[in-house]
Amino acid sequence: MQLHISPSLRHVTVLPGKGVREFIKVKVGSRRFSYKMVLYFLLFFTFLLRFVFVMTAVRTIDHDQTRCSSIGCLGKRLRPRILGRPPPSSVPDIIYQVFEEEQSGFVDLTNPDPDGPRSLEEFVAEMKDSRPDARTFALKLKAMVNYLEQRTRLAKIQEYLYRHVASSSIPKQLHCLSLWLANEHTMNSAARLQLPKPEQVPHLVDNSFFHFVLATDNVLGASVVANSLVQNSLHPEKVVLHIITDKKTFAPMQAWFSLHPLTPAVIEVKALHHFDWFTKGKVPVLEAMEKDQKARSQFRGGSQAIVTSNTEKPNVIASKLQAMSPKYNSIMNHIRIHLPELFPSLNKIVFLDDDIVIQTDLSPLWDIDMEGKVNGAVETCRGDDKFVMSKRFKHYLNFSHPLIAKNFDPEECAWAYGMNIFDLEAWRKTNISHTYHQWLQQNLKSDLSLWQLGTLPPGLIAFHGHVHIIDPFWHMLGLGYQENTSLVDAESAGVIHYNGRAKPWLEIAFPQLKPLWTKYIDFSDKFIKGCNIRKD
Repeated sequence: MQLHISPSLRHVTVLPGKGVREFIKVKVGSRRFSYKMVLYFLLFFTFLLRFVFVMTAVRTIDHDQTRCSSIGCLGKRLRPRILGRPPPSSVPDIIYQVFEEEQSGFVDLTNPDPDGPRSLEEFVAEMKDSRPDARTFALKLKAMVNYLEQRTRLAKIQEYLYRHVASSSIPKQLHCLSLWLANEHTMNSAARLQLPKPEQVPHLVDNSFFHFVLATDNVLGASVVANSLVQNSLHPEKVVLHIITDKKTFAPMQAWFSLHPLTPAVIEVKALHHFDWFTKGKVPVLEAMEKDQKARSQFRGGSQAIVTSNTEKPNVIASKLQAMSPKYNSIMNHIRIHLPELFPSLNKIVFLDDDIVIQTDLSPLWDIDMEGKVNGAVETCRGDDKFVMSKRFKHYLNFSHPLIAKNFDPEECAWAYGMNIFDLEAWRKTNISHTYHQWLQQNLKSDLSLWQLGTLPPGLIAFHGHVHIIDPFWHMLGLGYQENTSLVDAESAGVIHYNGRAKPWLEIAFPQLKPLWTKYIDFSDKFIKGCNIRKD
């Protein structure tokens, strides 16, 4: 059977020789093919329109060449790519090229370009008015970005400088307290009592007592440490607190603890010149400190020289400013390396900083098996607070110096000063103090390039291999530089440490963390009220 199809497709004649079923298959298949062609054409046309739109938009803002809004112009732009030749420059390419060019020099904020925009709003308005070519646009944009970056950098440095001044200066309230107590020491015999009482003197060398050592020239800080230690002790009659201070602070310190006894605890107040060992011959730490101060003055040039640097990053400048803090040049901070000589009769002590608060009984520290180690400390590279508990040797020592890189591992976990158990008996069998002074000399010979910050870096070196890690409960860090410290976590720690610039006795202290410290101050006391020392 055959089919005869009229040209107009209006009628079909059945002819013998072909099957009707075969014809229907061909007809239906051709229609499916037509639908697919239409679909593919629509997809291609949609893609082409989007491509033309993008190319036209880019071409419209590029004023270096003639405007292009036709398919023919599009072909001219595509032809170099097809033939393997580099295409004409586009707006993004020019912007990237300009921003990748080296900066010609430091942006002088004291003498900026008077015609340049100073904000994003000014920049957009200027671009709308002038409609510059792509390269001029990129240069103007880069100049504005550099200017704003330098302004941000300068503001950050100023913030660090102000914080350095605020944290380094003595608040007038603390100055008032020291002067008043010094006067009281002169005028009032009750402020000159022997500390401790004569009957308590034998306890000072009795190793059955719990011996704590605090080295400070801060009377208010010492009072908080002492109050929190005794108030939270389960056996206050077994507590002996040895307070070491300097010559100028001895009278105020003695006056305070004479007038504010912490019975039944034993309190000893001694100035450095009262120690027999300290007055015999040369003391290595004093010689090292004197040389260190001269070197810092010669090579660092003081805080003004640090902040005027045009190349240093703000965090590096902050580190150098912190290194200039009087705390790191204080004998009270360095004297801990001579504890075995200062207390020759004691076997074990707990050393405390003056910016801590004790919130639990510390007598269990004497039950810790030190396993022959000298220094019981909390390590500072593991913990939930990644900002505070992330410190390793590389954060304190300069591993670009071959002497440091040769002897230490940058990834080794650091540990904390502030609440340390020292086995003085084990210490005396080592050369820790000698190693400490050797590295201080090496740092001086290296223009202070081995480390930046005070006593912890040489301490990490000297006690290397002699540290026994204790539970973090005994020492929570960061309350002086981590505003996001959880108050709940701080309240549950055995000892909290306000290490950092924001000391609790300063106005820059974090208000939500300060009450943990102020709770151990009697604000009704006449000296506290008279010097206007307040909770807030």
